[in-house]
Amino acid sequence: MRSEEIKKKIIVICGPTATGKSAFAIQLAKRFNGEVISADSRQVYRGMNIGTGKVTKKEMAGIPHYMLDIANPKKRFTVAEFQKMGNGKMSDIFERNKLPIICGGTGFYISALIDGTVFPEVPPNTELRAKLEKKSADQLFAMLKKLDPKRAETIDWKNKRRVARAIEIAKALGKVPFVEVRPPQTCGGLTSTGLQPDKTLWIGIKLPKEELKNKIKIRLFQRLKQGMVAEAKKLHKNGLSWRRMEEFGLEYRYLAKYLNNKISKEQMTNELETEIWHYARRQMTWFRRDKRIKWFTPDKYKIVQKIVKRFINGSIS
Repeated sequence: MRSEEIKKKIIVICGPTATGKSAFAIQLAKRFNGEVISADSRQVYRGMNIGTGKVTKKEMAGIPHYMLDIANPKKRFTVAEFQKMGNGKMSDIFERNKLPIICGGTGFYISALIDGTVFPEVPPNTELRAKLEKKSADQLFAMLKKLDPKRAETIDWKNKRRVARAIEIAKALGKVPFVEVRPPQTCGGLTSTGLQPDKTLWIGIKLPKEELKNKIKIRLFQRLKQGMVAEAKKLHKNGLSWRRMEEFGLEYRYLAKYLNNKISKEQMTNELETEIWHYARRQMTWFRRDKRIKWFTPDKYKIVQKIVKRFINGSIS
């Protein structure tokens, strides 16, 4: 095997929101000459910083980060686009003999990069969309549960656009899979993306239930103090419609409702805290299925560091 093939190893840092994944990834990057590829479906958008918890320049501590601020929030950025751009960044990192560290909580973005997931190309069905638009979030979610129970477990059911799209895909394909995983196409031991199937180390970061709930609450109040409401106002002033903002879910959905006087600030805070917790549970549902992931709490960095060192040196795969 060629020496450059051996070097092509990847670290994945994944898990639910508010567990400290970014700080963990940066520590590893500093220690092992790495660069970070963000795998977050909302952090790709420019101007959505506080609400998404996007890592700041100061927090990056000089470590290059990619796949942040690459899309206009007025336009939809697809996972297929993320896959193409992310694979390009990964190749660039390899060419500089650096270690790619994929970090994030969007499971299907990570799968797109590591597993070569193929996403079905289903064109918009305007007739179906017109019918679905008239239905409530509850009605749409009930439809999706019948068509695709697995997808229903992890989707943000209050996001009508996303649920409608999942229904559209399921109906068009005539079967239930949300995505199709393509077996790696190998060439000289390397997959089509230039990786070896056994050269990725998956590290999951988690917290006990009550500790995570408390951290979500504290972080939410911190973001409000940092100017999350002002950020939403600025996004709208720059042309982002309230409807589009609500489509992003979580913080931006509730910020849009609050700024439109649909809910009070207290309602926004309380309901958002609960919604973020539900989101964290959906993330864990997704990641728990993947038996490749080795789980650790954030305070186990030294243990993880030793595992990563052994992995890079070829002691484990």
